[in-house]
Amino acid sequence: MNFKPLFDRVVIKKLDKSNKTKSGIIIPESVGDEPLYGKVVAVGDGEIFEGTKTQMLVSIGDKVLYNKYGATNFKCDEKEYIILRQSDILGVFEGE
Repeated sequence: MNFKPLFDRVVIKKLDKSNKTKSGIIIPESVGDEPLYGKVVAVGDGEIFEGTKTQMLVSIGDKVLYNKYGATNFKCDEKEYIILRQSDILGVFEGE
C-alpha cells in the first residue's frame, strides 16, 4: 500500500469474518454484521497537542478492535481499507 496516514490516524484492513458458527451453521453475508476488527497496515507519526506529541500505541501488524462509527472506508490499489483516529481503537488482541 502506498499511503501514509497523517497525525494520529491509523489505516486498518478488515479481517475476513468467519461465516460459520461453532456448530457448523453457515450464515449468509447479508445477515451477518460487518466485522469490527482488523489488522493495522499503516500508522501516522502522532499528533502534537499543546506542544506535546501524542504517542502511537499501535503498530503495523497489530490486530485491533475498533469503533464502527469512527471509521472511514476508502480504496487504495483496488483494496478496501479503513482509516480512523487512534482514539477510535478500542483494544489490541494479544497473543494472536
